[in-house]
Amino acid sequence: MSIKHVESVIDLIGNTPLVKLRRMVEPGMADIYAKIEYLNPGNSIKDRMAVSMIDAAERDGRLKPGGTIIEATSGNTGMGLAVAAAVRGYRCIFTLPDKMAKEKIDALKALGAEVIVTPTKVPHDAPESYTGVAKRLAKERPNSFYIDQYSNMANPEAHYRTTGPEIWRDTDGQLDALVAGIGTGGTVSGAGKYLKEQAAAAGREVLVCCPDPHGSIYEDVFKKRPVREPGVYAVEGIGHDFMVDTLDMSVIDEIVPVSDKDSFVLTRRLAREEGIFGGGSSGTAMYGALHVARRLGPGKTVVVIIPDSGSRYISKVYDDEWMRDNGYLDRDDRMGTVRDLLRFRPHKVEMADEKDPVSRVIDRMMELGISQMPVAAGANGAANGFRMIHEVDLLQNLLKGKCQASDPVSRFAAPLQGVVKPDDSLARVNDILDHDEVAVVVDGPQIVGIISKIDVIRFLASRS
Repeated sequence: MSIKHVESVIDLIGNTPLVKLRRMVEPGMADIYAKIEYLNPGNSIKDRMAVSMIDAAERDGRLKPGGTIIEATSGNTGMGLAVAAAVRGYRCIFTLPDKMAKEKIDALKALGAEVIVTPTKVPHDAPESYTGVAKRLAKERPNSFYIDQYSNMANPEAHYRTTGPEIWRDTDGQLDALVAGIGTGGTVSGAGKYLKEQAAAAGREVLVCCPDPHGSIYEDVFKKRPVREPGVYAVEGIGHDFMVDTLDMSVIDEIVPVSDKDSFVLTRRLAREEGIFGGGSSGTAMYGALHVARRLGPGKTVVVIIPDSGSRYISKVYDDEWMRDNGYLDRDDRMGTVRDLLRFRPHKVEMADEKDPVSRVIDRMMELGISQMPVAAGANGAANGFRMIHEVDLLQNLLKGKCQASDPVSRFAAPLQGVVKPDDSLARVNDILDHDEVAVVVDGPQIVGIISKIDVIRFLASRS
């Protein structure tokens, strides 16, 4: 009898799928494909480099049978190491900063690892930091090996051999941009290097964009400017307060700073709009992916790495009370955003040109059943060149004899008021509608929507 099987869960690592995003991608954007790394056995991309580092240590004789693996981790590398250690018979001791989610600590213990929690708010080279404690333990424990993911070149090598080739294969070599966060830098360094090499050989270019938390030093290092005092941020597993050996800055084209709030709000949107249940850094990556996709435009392909599972962040990112307590979720945010409403009620914004006669604008407003219309300074003018014509202004000027049908409409247009952005909450729109007839949605240089009270009512009614 032939039974189809694998020899261990380690054989299930890699070959994760690409999922095309639908609801979060707006018209005019590049296509975005999410590489779902939480489908690895340890539920994160770190499985790849964990096995690679253990393989290298076994080959070199640094890790011997019955030995103890020691590592400083934010959780996911520890999970990958613990899975491999369970299969191969090693013990594990992991040190974690105290900002890490309880679910990560519990999962590591469930796999038989010993976990030591250390303070977050200490310098990386302090003896009591998670790296300092791990190094000390490796010296004290006999037959132990400190993996050191931050300097172990088997880390980026794993992504050069697996992650990069998988992306190139699954996009049929038609990739335009890779978006991935930077923790140790292994993913972006290995996969980015491979993809750039393949693209160059095919006469193409691949942009590598790395979203990074506010407070991380990576942007300063990338831009070769003085490194500011590192800040404290809540998103886990990416960013750093010290430089690592496994990061190759030469493969990176752009670093995009992202706030904790943007990271966590986008993480929740990814789950609710695309069904992709990622961890907090998935939202950081999505911020960068949307940024790049808007810039590249239609016909281009962006791949974003979704590094781990949301199951490890239930008590944080996915908990409304925790989000509110930390200032990441206002009570009114549950109403939705301007972008949500525009998706619910897509429409073309009708524009008047500044040279249009009043008669033409009146006819058009009557035909469309609207009471106001943006007036552009020339066709397709920039948002900062727009004004607004309101029916009440036309009425007053006609009654006073100050307005003729042949007059250019620009004479009677008022400055633009009640401006909102696509990611603003509907609570802000509600505040504007308390004193303005409409809210005007401006995205970059263009007006992309006009929102009235009835639009908000219809949207909220549909949600309830």
